Amino acid sequence: MLHQFSFTPIGYLHSEQKYRYETPRQGVLAGDSISVIKLNPQQNFEQAVIELDGFDRIWVIYLFHLNTNWKPMVTPPRHTRKKIGVFATRSPHRPNNIGISCVKLEKVDGLNIYISQSDILDGSPIVDIKPYLPYSDSFPDVKTGWVKQDFENKFDVIYSTLAQSQMDWLKETANINLRNFAKLQLEFKPTDTSRKRISKEIIDEKIIYTLAYRTWRILFNVNDERKAIEILGIKSGYTLDELSNQLEDKYSDKLIHQQFLRIRL
Repeated sequence: MLHQFSFTPIGYLHSEQKYRYETPRQGVLAGDSISVIKLNPQQNFEQAVIELDGFDRIWVIYLFHLNTNWKPMVTPPRHTRKKIGVFATRSPHRPNNIGISCVKLEKVDGLNIYISQSDILDGSPIVDIKPYLPYSDSFPDVKTGWVKQDFENKFDVIYSTLAQSQMDWLKETANINLRNFAKLQLEFKPTDTSRKRISKEIIDEKIIYTLAYRTWRILFNVNDERKAIEILGIKSGYTLDELSNQLEDKYSDKLIHQQFLRIRL
């Protein structure tokens, strides 16, 4: 017997992660970037959050608001190259576009709930919040099917002084978070060109890789022995001829590229 249900969001998430490719595969890989759940006013939610701040972690149930369709079989971003049934994955392409994430609770301030280690996109409607309870929610020794426990293959991502200053400038000037994107893309299988927009070239007898982020290019090298990635710097993805053509500006970002090249960070 089929039934239909509707949900009214209790609030919305505000985050630096605005695009799907900026989110980590799981929230625990997101680092300490802070997101805020802003609960709707005039709903008595001030009472609903009483004692919530006593928990270190919470479950957040939300909607994949950018998804309009679903796929019965999906190709996961890691662990395997074969298609897997969507119910055996965490893919957002689901029959009902509901997501659930266990995030770190930083603090509760009125109707604002501050969280970190989140893989939830900016603007996501929040459906519910529940406390995480280790005694009932954690089963560390269970089988994980096709998912491999491969944290030993994780690379450290470090940044040169130049790369840090360039990324800081782009974050402050254009709200482009290349530091977070680079970390998420490169800490696992950093040279996998089949799943990432990565190219390589030889410069001064050294292999330099380039990771594409929209119209920006992130230069890095790989030290397999130390399991380390060094971000060397950022460059524009436009040629000088392309930048000089102001009539064609598909992404409306040529001005920021010109400013970036002008200051020569």
